[in-house]
This record gives sequence, structure tokens and C-alpha cells, in this order.
Amino acid sequence: MSALVESAAIEAAAGRIRGVVRRTPLVDVSDVAGRPLRLKCENLQVAGAFKIRGASNLVAQIASGPDVRGVITYSSGNHAQAVACAARGLGLPAVVVMPETAPAVKVEGTRSYGAEVFFEGTTSVQRRRRAEALAAARGLTMVPPFDHPEIIAGQGTVGSEILEDAPAADTVYVPIGGGGLIAGVAAAVKRARPAARVIGVEPVGAAAMARSVEAGAPVTLDSVASIADGLLPVRPGDLTFAHVAAYVDDIVTVEDEAIISAVRWLAARAKLVVEPSGAATVAAVLFSGREDAAADGTTVAVLSGGNIASAALAALLQEGAGTP
Repeated sequence: MSALVESAAIEAAAGRIRGVVRRTPLVDVSDVAGRPLRLKCENLQVAGAFKIRGASNLVAQIASGPDVRGVITYSSGNHAQAVACAARGLGLPAVVVMPETAPAVKVEGTRSYGAEVFFEGTTSVQRRRRAEALAAARGLTMVPPFDHPEIIAGQGTVGSEILEDAPAADTVYVPIGGGGLIAGVAAAVKRARPAARVIGVEPVGAAAMARSVEAGAPVTLDSVASIADGLLPVRPGDLTFAHVAAYVDDIVTVEDEAIISAVRWLAARAKLVVEPSGAATVAAVLFSGREDAAADGTTVAVLSGGNIASAALAALLQEGAGTP
């Protein structure tokens, strides 16, 4: 599985998911950021994250097939909610395998869409194996969280929308978990605007894609740890890695402290509720201390999700009270 997703597939996905997902705004926060900066607010998306794009694109095609018994996936939370939401809209049963450490807000969100939830281990590899076993036993169709061409095509609609709203965007920062979002965004952006730079962002404690790029092939980390629970796959996908190798200009890593600062800044200055995984891009742009992050030109930071519990957000804000 190495063929890269074409622009036509992203365009087809846009048509397929229209009316199901939201056209999220590109918010200009240059005045409070002190530099040209726009935020692609997928935290305002259906089910609270970009994942609904890829999930809706693939589930719609599964639903149109014969003898479909239901769908199943494995996810730390946002893809789980997206698949459950997409399946409910099409009248399909949904089963989700989540890590034992999944945030309660994401578990509750997944169940609210009618999905049956199982828990397995703490890594993406462990929950994938459990999901594959359940799929075989129940005759369910798998909806992978990132390493599938139709998932990537759906996520690519984020990139298309960015260029429609900011045709002269110079740099686009995208968070990396398994790589589905950056694969799709990079394919959309670089084909339409080759001069634009696409920068991936990973937590220091979960830099599987950066390590893979260094090695020249996907690698599996022994362990991962970060406050950004949506960016913790121990291994990128083969197809997502191929897209990153082809289209992504650079990958940067950020400390958890910078991510927390970004969550606080987004709430206080941009008035946006963003989970740590979604705030990683702003951490890279505003709190990493990287000189190139302050370069001239229009920068877009993708806020990939906003599924953070009220108590967790309140605790972060309280801990940061009085800091600039």
C-alpha cells in the first residue's frame, strides 16, 4: 500500500462529506499572536475533532456495500467518536476499542453516539489487535484510524479548505499522531501550492514519525508519553509515512510544557477551547523558541480537536493563572 492519495480523491471526499461535517473557520489571531497567524478550528468540528472527515468518507462507502453488519475501529478517542457518529448517521452498529487510559470525556462522547466500547491495553498496537479479533468474530468492517487512502482523502479536505480561505498561505503546521491528518493536508496543500511549507508537530515523548523519517522507514517506539493523548501512536502508518516522506517539509517536536502553554493561550487570548493534541501546533509556533517559527509570511496552525474535559481545562488554566 504505497500509492499516494490523488487530488481527485480529496475532491470526491469533499463532496461525499458535505452536509455531514462542518466547514470550520480559519480564524485570524495575528493581533494577539504578534505575527501573521490563522487557526484552522477543527476543535469546532462535529464530534469535536477533524476525525469526522475521514470517518464519514470511509463509513459512507462501507454503508453502500452489500451485507454490512457494522463497523469497528480502535482509537484513543477522537476517531472513536467520529466513527460512532458517522455510523449512527447511516444506521450502522459501531464497535470501538479504546485504551484503558482513554480520557473519560472521550469515552462518554463515543458512547453518546451509540457505540459499544471495549478497552484494551495502552498502545495502538494492543487495541488494533483486539479490534481485529472482534471484527473477525462478528463480521464487522474495519475503519482504520489513519492508514487508509479514504481516511487520508477525507482529512485532506482540511488542506483544501485552508487554501480556499487563505490562498497565499506560506506555512501550515499540522499535528501528527498516526499521520492521517498531515498526510491528507500535505497532499492537498503541496499539490495546489508547492511553494507552501507543511510542518508536522509531534510531542517530544511520542515522536514516532520524526524517528521514522530519520530511519527512512516506519519504526515502532518502545513507549510513548505526553499530555497530548491523541498524538501517541507508537508507529506511524505505512501509507501516512509515504505521504510525509513525499510532501512534508519538516517535523518539529514540542515539550509538554509548551503544549500546556498553548492550551492556556488559546483559551485566554483566542477564546478557543482546544485539547492538548490540538494545541501542539500553536505550541510549535509560539512557545517552542524556534527562530523559523517567527518568520514572516502567513502561517496557519491546524487545531485538530477540542475534546478536553471541563475539569481538566479548568485545572490547566488555574495552574497557569498569573503567567503571561
